[in-house]
Amino acid sequence: MNAPDRFELFVLPDGAKKVTMVRDTKIPNASMFTILKEDHTIGNLIRMQLIADQDIIFAGYRMPHPLEHNVNIRIQTNNNTTPLESIQKSMECLSREFTSLENSFIEQVQKKRNVADQYI
Repeated sequence: MNAPDRFELFVLPDGAKKVTMVRDTKIPNASMFTILKEDHTIGNLIRMQLIADQDIIFAGYRMPHPLEHNVNIRIQTNNNTTPLESIQKSMECLSREFTSLENSFIEQVQKKRNVADQYI
């Protein structure tokens, strides 16, 4: 079978960096970020967050091969910011959104438990 072992889908090899950046030499203010052991879920989330930024000229992602769980994200920005600053800002914003979502979920679960405890 050609499929890799399941643990290879999320365990980084020794000495590997989770995220690497390569500057594009042909296009100004452009870079390619490679994120290891991730898939379309994270690629699309980051791309959508980047597109919401007005300083982004282009943001796109691709998976080089279906059996390799790596995502390449290409970003081009205007002169107001750099691709590295933009992706950092986008990741911080996504982190805040997920924290808010988690807190709302926990709050709603607690409300549901309190209502259920009243009837027992």
